[in-house]
Amino acid sequence: MSGYSQISFETRMDSVEFRVAERAHITVDDTLCRDCSVRGCITACPANLFVPTSDGGIVFNYEQCFECGACSLACNTEGAIDWSYPEGGHGVVFHKT
Repeated sequence: MSGYSQISFETRMDSVEFRVAERAHITVDDTLCRDCSVRGCITACPANLFVPTSDGGIVFNYEQCFECGACSLACNTEGAIDWSYPEGGHGVVFHKT
């Protein structure tokens, strides 16, 4: 490909800023997750922010969320994931590299 230079993942991540809000923009009802056998949110999240717990629940770490919405699309349990955009001025900011 002429004119296109590949950028490493690390370089791309260096151009991302996370403005973390005090309140999470995604909440997970892990009581509903305990009965889920699919765990689509874990595999769908490109940032690997969904972590299964030893007791069958799921912990979500919203601080480095790309806000793509893949988790809510992949979830097959209604009400398990409540997704909204972060409060104004917060969330992921992509800078041009």
